[in-house]
Amino acid sequence: MAKSLKKRSIIPGFGLSMGFTVTYLSLIVLFPLSAIFINTSGMGWEQFWQTVTDPRVVASYKISFGTALGAAFINTVFGFIVAWVLVRYTFPGRRFLDALVDLPFALPTAVAGIALTTIYSQNGWVGSLLEPMGIKIAFTPLGIMLALTFIGIPFVVRTVQPVIEELEKEVEEAAVSLGAKRWRTFRKVIFPELLPPLLTGFTLAFARAVGEYGSVVFISGNMPMKTEIAPLLIMTKLEQYDYAGATAIALVMLVISFLMLLVINYLQWRTNRHTTTA
Repeated sequence: MAKSLKKRSIIPGFGLSMGFTVTYLSLIVLFPLSAIFINTSGMGWEQFWQTVTDPRVVASYKISFGTALGAAFINTVFGFIVAWVLVRYTFPGRRFLDALVDLPFALPTAVAGIALTTIYSQNGWVGSLLEPMGIKIAFTPLGIMLALTFIGIPFVVRTVQPVIEELEKEVEEAAVSLGAKRWRTFRKVIFPELLPPLLTGFTLAFARAVGEYGSVVFISGNMPMKTEIAPLLIMTKLEQYDYAGATAIALVMLVISFLMLLVINYLQWRTNRHTTTA
């Protein structure tokens, strides 16, 4: 008589754990996000379209997503360099430099914005040196990108650093002994292993930058059509008790962010699949 055997998990409590996970994510993520759709549904399509296509709103979208992408790209490049230096080289002050990377995590974003504005304004330490060369950072999109780079660098460094630590130096030495030059060794041996964590770090830095508010409002100057970000415009709508308009802007940001993250996650999946089968 054939008996059907049910495969049991080694660790018990899957049902309880899954129920807790679904409930927790629903309360923290799904329900708040669904409220955006519910509040926006109260608007007519014409009013919704008029709100989200207003020139001031469109300009804020361009500034928010453009500076976030720029900051994420900068953090991906230089975050990799910082992580590589912290792992592959031993030098005095390395532990202090490693701890310094986490400072943007602990520092309040408003404090970061005030500090960056003080330093990079026209009368600041660095801004006064750049002003004669015609370079203006504070109260420009460049200043916004600087603030987003500041708050996003830890995401890339802490994502890439453990992978670099696990890379086997023997493989690199074998490639060099077989006649591969440094650039070819990096391109063929090292970079394929680091591409997935680099994409992950880029995703985290971009997601953090899109919703950043505290550090940006000080250094941006909040000039409509020039340096006004979408989160600030949402706050302005809320202060005017225009909840429908605020949720409409937030809904567009949510959809665009979701689509961009979906594309990045797809690239991550393709990269991981290629690395596994290679």
